[in-house]
Amino acid sequence: MIEEFLSPVNLPDILDPDSLTPSHFGKCIEIAYDEIENIDQYHIAIIGVCEERGAINNGGCAKAPDAVRKQLYRLHALEKKLRIIDLGNIIPGASLSDTYFALSTVVNELIQKRVVPLIIGGSHDLTFAQYHAYEKLDQVINMVVVDEKVNLIDKKGKMDASSFLFKILTQQPNFVFNFSLLGYQSYFVDEKTIDTFQKLSFECVRLGKVRQNIEEVEPMVRDADMLSFDISAIKQSEAPGNKNASPNGFYSEEACQIVRYAGLSDKLSSIGFYEYNPSSDRNDQTSILIAQMIWYFIEGYASRKGDAPLVNDREYIKYTVNFRDNSHELIFWKSKKSERWWMQVPFDLEQKYERHQLVPCSYADYQLALKEELPERWLRAFEKYA
Repeated sequence: MIEEFLSPVNLPDILDPDSLTPSHFGKCIEIAYDEIENIDQYHIAIIGVCEERGAINNGGCAKAPDAVRKQLYRLHALEKKLRIIDLGNIIPGASLSDTYFALSTVVNELIQKRVVPLIIGGSHDLTFAQYHAYEKLDQVINMVVVDEKVNLIDKKGKMDASSFLFKILTQQPNFVFNFSLLGYQSYFVDEKTIDTFQKLSFECVRLGKVRQNIEEVEPMVRDADMLSFDISAIKQSEAPGNKNASPNGFYSEEACQIVRYAGLSDKLSSIGFYEYNPSSDRNDQTSILIAQMIWYFIEGYASRKGDAPLVNDREYIKYTVNFRDNSHELIFWKSKKSERWWMQVPFDLEQKYERHQLVPCSYADYQLALKEELPERWLRAFEKYA
């Protein structure tokens, strides 16, 4: 039972319940106090993780969950009713690995029940536990990390917020089919690391490129099973609640847009917000922003169209693009429900990879194909499967 890993939320310790109206999240989100029954009847489950032993220069981030709850519960809920439950906080283990085990066990149980875990950390290394939940399912996944840097240091077995990606991407057996890094800043990242990722057909998108056209981020996020958001990827002036915050980064509106895309994705089954540190915050600015990001994620979830690729091909329009020299034939699918686009991978894949046969793309990719130019997403997929 997952209850053994969780400490229930005590609402009066966070805010005055009498200050809430029936339309506030604090009145609409159910709080689990005792045995959790019929968990599969919920759409989203909130999990706090008061853990910072893996933090790098960000002591204090363990206090993030209740600070975010305080602001989230004050926001007005959506008219479209979703069943959301707050499971409370993961009880920190005797060791950091015990906390990882507890979080991955709870996330694994929720994913199996088709409930989306919404994790409020804690340090960014908790992403490993989020990922490990899928490993237990023996499921090959796509993951997106939003961060200003790459946490890929090899610490010879030790894992923390600077090395968890090394552990995820190098351990065997490996269950990462595709990895995408969103919003990195070049002066924080070794060029050799980006070159290595590109050779592996992983997708790394600089902050500047994202900001040129944030709509092109949507297909990348739509392809993810899990998303991990490091708050340090947001500008310090927008989100000062992080001891490693940088002057450059995403604006708050862009951060909200990214997580809304995640909410809209029928494929995405878990999301985590990490590295918020209340001790560095100013006027609760960062906790308010994270609460609003969560609101946008929930709003996106409420707007899901149920058009995961080719559930019913009659609900899609098929477009075939043949190059004049017969060198390539590209097949695109457009959803009649959402008008979103996918590209078909030109290979017969093993059964465990079949769910990755259709690659999310944009209308711009289709337009490139009409000009007989191969879209980057198609090339990346071709290299990965060839």
